[in-house]
Amino acid sequence: MILGVDLDNTLCCYDGVFYAAAVASGLISPQTPPDKRAVREALLAADREEDWTRLQGEVYGPGMAQAKPFPGAKDCLAALTAQGVSVHVVSHRTRHPHRGPQYDLHAAALRWLEVNGFFDPAVLSREAVFLETSAADKVARIAALGCSHFIDDLPRIFTHPGFPQGVVRILLGEVAGDDWRRFSSWWDMALFLQGELS
Repeated sequence: MILGVDLDNTLCCYDGVFYAAAVASGLISPQTPPDKRAVREALLAADREEDWTRLQGEVYGPGMAQAKPFPGAKDCLAALTAQGVSVHVVSHRTRHPHRGPQYDLHAAALRWLEVNGFFDPAVLSREAVFLETSAADKVARIAALGCSHFIDDLPRIFTHPGFPQGVVRILLGEVAGDDWRRFSSWWDMALFLQGELS
């Protein structure tokens, strides 16, 4: 097994982070539901797409420090690594935000992985992290690594025309599909991946 894993909203959980940043900046009412989708919808409904773009830069930059790993994610990767699985993080994010202060978003991602213990040799090596700047580059990297399995939260990565054939697609999220396995937690994904090894 060669496992590829997305970073944002797959390893890194932003529950509450977008909401807190938007409220602190006065962009939304505190009565807005405290999740990323609700914050985005509230801003777009108010014709404030530029504010949404700036907010993403804040959260994926310095605000990333407030995000936590999804429960079970690190334990799952450590268990697979111990069994000889080659684990890679393959993410796509621009180097700098499209709007607002020009934070280094790649440096923020690497710092988050380090602070949260993912660079423990029992989990993941720094050399196994690939931060691409586009979806096309991301799927090309998945192909180049020869991933047998890939975990993401975005169905559009799995349906990208460049996504390699034969890779087991594993979705962390709510959108069902015929071409991927869907799980709502890392604990459930861990059981599935262990089964794939047996």
